[in-house]
Amino acid sequence: MQFDPKTLKFNDAGLIPAIAQDAENGDVLMMAWMNEEAVQRTLDTGRVTYWSRSRQSFWIKGESSGHVQELVDFRVDCDRDCLLVIVNQTGPACHTNRRSCFYSAVRDGEEVELMKPMV
Repeated sequence: MQFDPKTLKFNDAGLIPAIAQDAENGDVLMMAWMNEEAVQRTLDTGRVTYWSRSRQSFWIKGESSGHVQELVDFRVDCDRDCLLVIVNQTGPACHTNRRSCFYSAVRDGEEVELMKPMV
């Protein structure tokens, strides 16, 4: 069956959350938004493309930083309202220069930093 991005459930702003996961070790790297065209561009090029809400423009991960995300697998959840992009990540995924955007945790009521920025 041919995939049609129009079958996805986008929010009122025309966006769908996309979670990036490292293909090598399964780490959750980041979450960003895609619109229908970003989904199609990602599938067409193999370079993960998001929609930047702040800039109101497409954002090809790594275009300026070199920290690219090469698409390995593209998955749709059961409700069709969230995406999982499994990627080969070059360098850090987070704009803070950390491997993952999920670098802090709350443990026993305290926020704990789990990883330092990459050198």
